[in-house]
Amino acid sequence: MPKQAVLLLAHGTPETVDDIPEYLRNVVSGRPLPEHVIEEIKHRYSLIGRSPLTDITLEQGKLVEAELAMEGIDAQVYVGMRNWKPYIPDVVRKMRADGVEEAAVLCLAPQNSRTSVGLYKRAVQAEAGALKIDFTEGWAYDPLLADAFAERLRAAEEKLTSELGSPVPVLFTAHSVPCRTIQTPAANEGQPRHWPGEGVDPYAQEAKHTAELVAARVSGIPKWWFAFQSQGASGGPWIGPTVEDTLTSIAAEGVKTLLLQPIGFLCDHVEILYDVDIAFKEYAKSLAIQLERPESLNTSLTLARSVASLAIRGLRRLQENEPPLA
Repeated sequence: MPKQAVLLLAHGTPETVDDIPEYLRNVVSGRPLPEHVIEEIKHRYSLIGRSPLTDITLEQGKLVEAELAMEGIDAQVYVGMRNWKPYIPDVVRKMRADGVEEAAVLCLAPQNSRTSVGLYKRAVQAEAGALKIDFTEGWAYDPLLADAFAERLRAAEEKLTSELGSPVPVLFTAHSVPCRTIQTPAANEGQPRHWPGEGVDPYAQEAKHTAELVAARVSGIPKWWFAFQSQGASGGPWIGPTVEDTLTSIAAEGVKTLLLQPIGFLCDHVEILYDVDIAFKEYAKSLAIQLERPESLNTSLTLARSVASLAIRGLRRLQENEPPLA
């Protein structure tokens, strides 16, 4: 039987503030960034100390490996990052050197955008060689993923409800992407192509559907909204509505306490620790809103079971020579 493994892919994060210029060059594929953008990112990282994304992702990999072992599957879990160490190409080469012949590959960004998840896939394929891979394109609709987010949200909702004596509404968020990402090929005519294939990018629809699945699992939420956060500082328009505009509208409805749950991120990093915990909380305070958020998934065992379940399906498809799940 071929030697099988699992490869988890994530964004990556710089280890120090001094690493940020090189890291940002990786993020934008070498395109020049204005100096003020670089300095702003350095400032944000300095305020949170360091991003724990890599450490948490490596721990998530260990939890998934343990879940696989509980199912009787002896498969090592590798972790590769697109924009920082351990880089995806280096990890794929190590897998091949370790004798891995087949790998189930998942991007730890459940909602599929061809200009983000698609880049991860191409990075794996470029180094795969004879290594057979099954790439899970997206898993925004996975029930266990929704369960994991709902567990965190339910705990935060119950705590606030107990303190305030009434249930608290929720704002779900996901990372924004450039408008060109979700436009149809016709709308992008004459523009450089960033992904292979045709059709409308599914990201926005999948992000909103994840929010719907989570909200349906937490009883008692009086109302919820959805917004896109962390729009880029350059490169044209990004999709909305923004969190800031949505908070302004929510304040106009008289809301005084609000839970914000990012359902596009699986662990703490700068877009949560700075964007939510610092910037959005300060903006909400200026609108007389107390903004709180549930604990991030991080080392959630339900998340680990979700990823392990998807990996098992991928490994089985490889055994049966079936096409990957679209």
